[in-house]
Amino acid sequence: MEIPEWQVHEYNPNLYILRQSPCTDFEKPFIFLFFGKNKALLMDTGSRNGNLAPTLRRTVKNWLARTGQTSIPLIVVHSHPHDDHTAGDLEVQAMHDPAMPVEFVPAELEATKRFWGIKHWPTDIGHVDLGSRIVDMVPIPGHSDLSVALYDRNTAILFPGDSLYPGRLYVHDFATFQASTERLVKFTEDKPVTHILGNHIEQTSTPFLDYPVGTMYQPNEHELALSRGSLLELETALLSMHGTAQRMAMRDFTVWPVGADFMPVEAKKQFEKRQTEEKQKMWDHSQQ
Repeated sequence: MEIPEWQVHEYNPNLYILRQSPCTDFEKPFIFLFFGKNKALLMDTGSRNGNLAPTLRRTVKNWLARTGQTSIPLIVVHSHPHDDHTAGDLEVQAMHDPAMPVEFVPAELEATKRFWGIKHWPTDIGHVDLGSRIVDMVPIPGHSDLSVALYDRNTAILFPGDSLYPGRLYVHDFATFQASTERLVKFTEDKPVTHILGNHIEQTSTPFLDYPVGTMYQPNEHELALSRGSLLELETALLSMHGTAQRMAMRDFTVWPVGADFMPVEAKKQFEKRQTEEKQKMWDHSQQ
């Protein structure tokens, strides 16, 4: 049977990891909800057909009930502007729920700089204090022009968006991506990093093997969490290319340079074929 539109995992009482159902969209991204004493912060709003608002309301109101509060302001920010992470923007903005008044930060450069207090993009580090919880923001363009990473000081978790996760790391601007990776390594060199939690899982539990693009059901997928060692491995892989972008498969992820069209014609045909096959058997996992 169909799984819920969103799976909600309580990392601890003040951090929630939400994942969109593959039955709604093959991208099945993760989004992250942080609670401080005074404010909450949502990183991304999900992909197409997400219907995020009911799950988001329920999660926030459960937190309010647990903490004996009646409302908390909700700040909405983004890891980057791609539509598999911003598709729920209008839905979240339209909630108008007094229990969680929304401060929406659009996935645009000037709005992002203004909210995080960034004067010099991409070298400055931004911060927001949610109330006894400071979240740092590190600009890391390369996957997109507006990619960012968040670092939660309370849990020491790094959230690099689509720039590092178990799967295909799509690189649009190689030189910029490499510089951003090196900047993220430097940012973390004097900080604890308990986990690195990206936005997707595309890798299988078998080293060096990923699922085909468009896969919905992934019963043997890699766990979401990576370590700082993966970040160092990514840096080493990029440096080894000596300025010439190339596809390189690592144990837990693949560096995957892409052009302006993102997906070549033949790859697009394979993706469309995969999507058709996946949707035809989405109700019978025994076929997969």
